[in-house]
Amino acid sequence: MQIQFTLAETPDDFTAEKGRKLFAGESEFVKGVVAMSGLPPADRMEVCFAGRSNVGKSSLINALTGTKGLARASNTPGRTQEINYFTQGPDHYLVDLPGYGYANAPLPVVEKWQRLLKQYLSGRQTLRRAFVLIDARHGMKPVDEEIMSLLDSSAVTFQCVLTKADKVKDKDLDAMLTQVRSKLATHPAAYPEMVLTSSEKGDGIATLRSIIVGLV
Repeated sequence: MQIQFTLAETPDDFTAEKGRKLFAGESEFVKGVVAMSGLPPADRMEVCFAGRSNVGKSSLINALTGTKGLARASNTPGRTQEINYFTQGPDHYLVDLPGYGYANAPLPVVEKWQRLLKQYLSGRQTLRRAFVLIDARHGMKPVDEEIMSLLDSSAVTFQCVLTKADKVKDKDLDAMLTQVRSKLATHPAAYPEMVLTSSEKGDGIATLRSIIVGLV
């Protein structure tokens, strides 16, 4: 029986407040990691965010934390090939993975990043969930399925977060969701709930915060 990937519901007031409190704590950049030896101690829960170029990953992290400029967007594809760590309060890490799908990045750079990503995903015991960001205007692309297949093989549960939902017309939304659902159904590591977000409008931010606090 095919799993139905429903949209996550808006949390109740109690759960939303727990999420708000988690993200009311101070958020700080810790370090950018280019090798497994540089990872900070695995002494707290962490979630990671993955997404292709220009999907709105930095904007989403900034909206979640309420800290403008915490995660910095780059207009140069392939420029940042680091795993960036941020603290979220005293007990959690938010992990910003490098954007993928860069056609202009040198092949050795891409291969080095892919090796690091595979090592991180398969070997980080404190990683509770990966959030894979999909641009709601375009739906899922083959490069998105590549990262999902990597998460499948690494046995890391991932959840689809649809970004820039405010840019999609209502008449196009259902078709996009149908396309994404059909692709997600082929990935065993996919969590059976999607989150529809807009960093600009704040839509879905409370929902995503509540999901993360529920992983603690």
